[in-house]
Amino acid sequence: MTVRVLLVEDHTIVREGLKAMLALESDLQVVGEAPDGNAGVKLAKELHPDVVVMDLNLPGLNGVDATQAVVQACPSTRVLVLSMYGGPEHVRPAVRAGASGYLVKGTGVSELVSGIRAISRGEPWFSHGIAAVLLRDPDGGAGSLTPREREVLRYVAEGLSSAEIARSLDLSVKTVESHRSRIMTKLDVTNAAGLVREAIRLGLVSAE
Repeated sequence: MTVRVLLVEDHTIVREGLKAMLALESDLQVVGEAPDGNAGVKLAKELHPDVVVMDLNLPGLNGVDATQAVVQACPSTRVLVLSMYGGPEHVRPAVRAGASGYLVKGTGVSELVSGIRAISRGEPWFSHGIAAVLLRDPDGGAGSLTPREREVLRYVAEGLSSAEIARSLDLSVKTVESHRSRIMTKLDVTNAAGLVREAIRLGLVSAE
């Protein structure tokens, strides 16, 4: 079974190098290339590749936002981040955006190929250093959520409005909005979709 791959990378020489290396693998096929985030999202919607290899430092739409857009528009497409940055300030936002794997540039070709194959099967794939970053703080800011904040997050993920949550918890709407604002800050998300993803990741609601 051939894994269809889309490359999103702004440096032409890197993109062409990746394409040439992947062409040596009989089960991998590069079906598209994009030099920026907006073009990458557009091509992903058109081609529905199995895997998008995504840089983070892209002109226009950055790699994190592009990852989120791809995951939302193409649920069956997996994103593998390939970036020169490996710090937690880059890794965690990418994972929260929906990336299924993360590799640092300089990684060997064999690991990149293995990563593409793994996430195409629905398995996460992180290079050793990146895995260590996630293990040091797997929940990001989630560990600092209070029991009340987790309760509010669960209701938000279930689709309740602030007024409905307020009635359910016997709180004022203003208090619920304050909880919601703090939750978003702690989890480093900016919208309701991000809150839903975090609630699923934390096991507060089902993905079904």
